[in-house]
Amino acid sequence: MSAPTTTAPFGVAEVAAAARAAAGLVPAPGALVIDPAADGAPATWPEPSAPAVVATFSGARSGLVVLVLDAATSGALAADPAGPGADGLAEALRPALEAAAGSLGPVALGPLRTATAGELDLASAPVVPLLTDGTARAWASLVATGEQLPAVTPGAPVGASAGLHLLRDVEMVLSVEIGRARMTVAELLTLAPGRVVELDRAAGAPADLLVNGRVVARGEVVVVDEDFGLRVTEILGSEQS
Repeated sequence: MSAPTTTAPFGVAEVAAAARAAAGLVPAPGALVIDPAADGAPATWPEPSAPAVVATFSGARSGLVVLVLDAATSGALAADPAGPGADGLAEALRPALEAAAGSLGPVALGPLRTATAGELDLASAPVVPLLTDGTARAWASLVATGEQLPAVTPGAPVGASAGLHLLRDVEMVLSVEIGRARMTVAELLTLAPGRVVELDRAAGAPADLLVNGRVVARGEVVVVDEDFGLRVTEILGSEQS
């Protein structure tokens, strides 16, 4: 029987550990470090218009993880014509959110939701600023189940605050999938060296390129300097992936 999920409020030390885990993955001008004087009630709060991304998580602990970017930095990027929009910002922050939630132990991250700082009750839980040269560039928080922030519509616009060059150094996980197979547990137990597993894709069919588990392109598997590679032949739109 599995242990019950803990839903007790998060303390400052836990939020600080989460912020420290996320610091290197938050897109910002310059390396981020947590406020050395973090006590859960920062002297500098984000502007109400500052973009925020919220995600649920469950596992060893459950609740919400929140990351807010400073309005000054994001506002300066509003003129970028190649801005990725709300979905792009949320996905760019996914690695940081996963790292923050993962600092609590084995957890699974749920859907990402976008908001602004003004739509969130940041005073309801400890908040730890992330700094560059002593200036707060982001704020991180964890919120326990039962103390959730006000509901935010999934995919709500972040506003004209996210710029693409803010996100260019964020690393994403890419993988290539050539096919899948389904089998029963009994069939799985019969697997042995030499056994051929038939996939659901014909030989020569294009392979899928996935970014953080989402199919974004297809292409041909090739060999590059004795390593496998993928020659992209098709870029998928959001309605195709």
